[in-house]
This record gives sequence, C-alpha cells and structure tokens, in this order.
Amino acid sequence: MKLKPLMTSIALLLGASASLSATTLQEAVDTTIKTNPDVLAASNERNAVSEEIKQARAGYFPTLDLAIATGFESSDNPTTRASDGHENVHMNRDEASLNLRQMLFDGLATKNEVRRHTARTDARAYSVFGASENTALEATQAFIEVLRTQKLVELATTNFEAHERTHDQITLRSDRGVGRTADMDQSRGRVALARANLIAEQSNLRDAETGYLRVIGEAVDGLINPQSPVNQIPETLDEAIGQALGNHPTLKSANADVESANAQHDTANAPFLPRIDFELGATADNDLDGVDGHNNDLTAMFRLRYNLYNGGKDTARRQETAHLINQASEIRNNTHRQVEQSVRLSWNALQTVNNQMRYFELHVTSSEKSRDAYQQQFGLGQRTLLDLLDSENEVFTSRQALVNAQYDQLFAMYRILNSMGALLQSLEVALPEAAEIASN
Repeated sequence: MKLKPLMTSIALLLGASASLSATTLQEAVDTTIKTNPDVLAASNERNAVSEEIKQARAGYFPTLDLAIATGFESSDNPTTRASDGHENVHMNRDEASLNLRQMLFDGLATKNEVRRHTARTDARAYSVFGASENTALEATQAFIEVLRTQKLVELATTNFEAHERTHDQITLRSDRGVGRTADMDQSRGRVALARANLIAEQSNLRDAETGYLRVIGEAVDGLINPQSPVNQIPETLDEAIGQALGNHPTLKSANADVESANAQHDTANAPFLPRIDFELGATADNDLDGVDGHNNDLTAMFRLRYNLYNGGKDTARRQETAHLINQASEIRNNTHRQVEQSVRLSWNALQTVNNQMRYFELHVTSSEKSRDAYQQQFGLGQRTLLDLLDSENEVFTSRQALVNAQYDQLFAMYRILNSMGALLQSLEVALPEAAEIASN
C-alpha cells in the first residue's frame, strides 16, 4: 500500500496561531519521559538489577576474614589430666585469625552468574525502553486529543453562530409579519441544540486537558500541531513487521530473559564439578584447650572440595532450570505473535482511515455546496426552514467526521511507529539512561 500520496489531508489540521510558550509534541513527550512514574519505576528496577552484576563479579575476587575472640574456657582432656592430674582446667582463652580465600575454579558458577545478571539487566533495560515507548504513545494520544477537541469546539462554535444568524433572519421576518410561528419555534429549538452541542464539546475539551495533565504532568499551554510522520512509515506492511521484529523492546526483553534462563541452567551445572580455592591463614591464640601459652599457625593451602551426594538436590535444580528455559522461550514466542499482531492492527487502522478520507472530504464539500444552495433557495422561498437547518446540521456533522478522521489518521501513524519500537526515535526524544544495555 502506498501511504505517502494519501496523507495530503493532514495539511487540513488545526492551524491556530500559537503563543511564544506553545508546546510541541516533541517537548511534551520529552517532559513525559523524564517525569512519568511508570518510566521512573522501570528505570529504578533496571538500576537495582544492574547492582546484582557487581554482586556476581565479587566471586572472582578474594575474600578476607578477620576473627578475634576472648573469654573463659574450662578444659578436661588427656593433656590437662596428664599435666597436673586435675580433671578440669580453667583459663582465659584468646583467639585471633586472619584468612584469605581466592577462588580458582568453581565450576564456572561465577562466570555464568555474571552472564545471567547481565542478561536480566538487559531485559530490564529493554523494559525501560518499552515503558518509554508506550508512555510516549500515551502522551501523543493526549496531545492529539486536546488538538482534536479544540478543533471540534471551533466547529461547534461556528455551527452555533450559523444557527443564531438563521434565527435572527427568522426573527426579522416574523417582526415584518411574513414569518410563521412554527418557523420561530423550529429555529429556536435548533439554536438550543447547537448551544448544547457547543457546551458538550467544551466539556470534552476540559476532559482532554485533564487527561493531558495526568499524562504529561503539565497543564496545556498552547499546543502546536505536529508534523505528519508519513515519511517515517514503511511502504508496506511486511517492512513494518520486519522492523518491529528486529527492534521492538518487548521482544528484545523476552530474548534477554531466554539468555538469562540459559545462564541460570549453566550455573546449575556447577555443583557437579569440584571447587578449588587457594587459602592463606594465620592464627594467634593463647591458652587453648587448657594448655598455657600461645599457639600460632600460618598456612598456605590449595583446597579442593567436591560434593559426592546431597540427596538429589542439584539434579532437581538442573531439571528446574531446564523447564525455566522452555518457559522463557514460549513467552518469547508469544511476544513475537503479540508484536506482529500490534503492527497489523495499527496498519489496518491507518489503511481504514486512509480509505475513508476522500469520502469524508467529499461529504464536506457536497454538504457545504448544498447548504449554500439551500440558503439562496430559502431566500427565494423555494426551500423550507427545515431544509435550511438540516443542511446546516449536515455541514456540521460532516466537518466533525472529517476532523476526527484527520486526527485518527495522524494518531494511527504514531501508533504504527510505536508498534515498531520507533516512536521516540521518530520524535527525536532521547531514551532514559537506564535503557542502556549492560552487555554492550
């Protein structure tokens, strides 16, 4: 489907002049990304998980432990009985030790734990990316809704003024004695309806501004109509799907979760291998085990530890992590389907409004021509007041439909960019720092 030739109607969007402090869509989205609680919560979660990488890397470094103790000891052992014949010897015992341990081999547990937490951090970083994209789309929708309702208020105002002018004409005729009471009643009722429609649209505008405040975090202060992003929309649906599958943050997060599950499974294999440490130890003790005097040791040892049996716990853990890999893989597969579905739905929404646009435009043109002709014919007595009022109402409803379609068309394009994971890029809004990928 060729999209670009179909977007010329975007130029018909609201063109009201903006104040010097008017807000662009880019500025509104940037403000939202920097202050939105959902984005900030996701960022803090990512930063918290990244600290677990440092915790895992600590396994590569030596540990140094100091222990000091003093207290009372009562000893009854062959040494004390042989020395003075007493069964119990009471002494003050003092202990001091310093031990250093350096891991040489742990079955690759540390390496795989670092890998696992790095993948988990990447998954959370992509979650920040995804939260930012979705929040940007929500901000875009709130921004567009304010512009839409502002335009609808303008149309309702114009419609109300048109009905007032018609009513003035009918009143003038009535005053001259050429009007009918039924026409006055009909005109007065249509003015009342037009006024009610205007009040409803003004209420909708206040609702839209409230929604803008909730999402953006700032009150509406003169919004500038955004440029159409049509040049950034792929030419075909297949191209859009391809870009989404290669760039969508939710799918990338699911892939990172699969990598994390694989690393966790590799970590579960570590207990089936021996652990080797190099240990340095020094002790300085006094009056141990009922023997008067100091007892000092200095050791330097290579120590191998190898668990031979622990009730099948390690085997069960390895099986558990294998199932977790399958779970993460299926979640990724489901995410793949959801991403493609999102692109197709967004694309279909844009295609639908594109196909409707020329008919909405034709409806407006035709209804305006009919209204103008009816006004002339009414002045000549060839049309009834009801015909004239109906034609005016037809113009109003056709213009409403066109405005809604124009803004639906604009939002549909931003929705496609969001489904591709490219909305922030198209708006030239920077991602939060927390979206940085740890594995890079």
